[in-house]
Amino acid sequence: MNPTTQRWVVPVIVFVASASVLVLEIVAGRILAPYVGVSLQTFTGIIGTILAAIALGAWVGGRLADRRDPTHLLGPALIAGAVLAVVSPALVYVVGPSAGGESAAAIVVLAAVGFFLPAAVLSTVTPIAAKMLLQSLDTTGEVVGRLSAIGTVGAIFGTFITGFVLVAAIPSQPITWVVGLVLLVLGIVVSLPLGRATLIAGVALFALGAAGSAALAAPCDRETAYSCAIITQRSTEGPTVRALILDTFVNSVVDTADPTYLSSRYTKVVDAVVAAQAPAGPIDVVYVGGGGYTLPRFYEATRGATATVLELDGELPDIAEDELGLTRGAWLTTDIGDARLGIRHYDDASFDLAIADAFSGRSVPWHLTTVEFISDVRSTLRSDGAYIMNVIDHPPLAFVRAELATVAEVFPHVAVVAPPAYLAGERGGNFVLVGSAASIDAAAIESRVPGDERVLVDEAARAWLGDASVLTDDFAPADQLLSRP
Repeated sequence: MNPTTQRWVVPVIVFVASASVLVLEIVAGRILAPYVGVSLQTFTGIIGTILAAIALGAWVGGRLADRRDPTHLLGPALIAGAVLAVVSPALVYVVGPSAGGESAAAIVVLAAVGFFLPAAVLSTVTPIAAKMLLQSLDTTGEVVGRLSAIGTVGAIFGTFITGFVLVAAIPSQPITWVVGLVLLVLGIVVSLPLGRATLIAGVALFALGAAGSAALAAPCDRETAYSCAIITQRSTEGPTVRALILDTFVNSVVDTADPTYLSSRYTKVVDAVVAAQAPAGPIDVVYVGGGGYTLPRFYEATRGATATVLELDGELPDIAEDELGLTRGAWLTTDIGDARLGIRHYDDASFDLAIADAFSGRSVPWHLTTVEFISDVRSTLRSDGAYIMNVIDHPPLAFVRAELATVAEVFPHVAVVAPPAYLAGERGGNFVLVGSAASIDAAAIESRVPGDERVLVDEAARAWLGDASVLTDDFAPADQLLSRP
């Protein structure tokens, strides 16, 4: 490239390379989710890994640019980044099943396997480009500053276009193919002076990587904007029983032919609470989280209930209808969007019950755990209405105790329902929390719960939560308090 061409082509390359790194960083969260879940830990591990790759790439790129002709480095760096980008999903799909769960170590290792190298290689581009454009030490600050700004703008563009557009329109794996193809084209253009052998080798490696990646499909039946959805048969429970798995977690179990079927222990506990607390006959219920619509279908069939479902993922209602036996009708309203915002549309005290069953993996999204959110929920309830919340935690039970303390801050009457071993901190699993302005009938609940569930009400419940802190919008470390098995 002549100097004039370099002055406008090289900044474009820096922009694209930086944007590509951020596209891969965001897509990494989607690709890793089926193996390590989606949580604050997941994004922390991915962001830290990519930042480490950027640091290493910038350092290596600068050293290489000082030792070799940078015009011979830029094209190969782009082509190598293209190849690594298209194979990154395949590496995750191969290693993911043995990653070892949702631990911080598993997250970092899997992020590094899939995305460290492409991010590091693409991060060599900016220092190489700076060396190409430097004509005099008198303009060092201007050149480096301009390329740094262009790279940052590219990163912002990559973040916005991926988060706001691409993940809602294209599955994750094809996004990496698009990134790789753009990088490959740029790499070929820049590498033309280097000879045919370099170009043929680069294109051959890209084609081989793309073919290998395409052969390893994502483990999703349907990939939504928020999760990897898998539908499995539960033949041991019945020929028409199916489970909806979102990322690493069984979200819902339904019988497509029988809406009154409840498989999970916690759903039976919720029903025991509803039977004890809600008035006889039809009820109006608002649900925080829809998933497979297990409870909305159940109460429509057994109580003639109306259901207002606040569901973040706009594709889950379609999955429930197509795969899980949901029949929509006048009884059902689904409000697509974040429940924290959606709940404010229903502050007219028109519901008998609010049932919260919203999860991101095993975690309740932190902004749905706070006293401010639960106060918004209470404003939707009639004077004798109850709030019922499903929570998953394991010893030492720091999160579930804090969540019960938060419910107790809003409602004068509270209860926690779980097996004795759970309450004793010996084991963990699903806890059902209850908050109500009216008294809670512990005996009525215990007479209906399955197995050896125990109900702690009011003073007993407050004694159990101990000195747990109330979660607020200003301080709600839900992921840090949560213990996993």
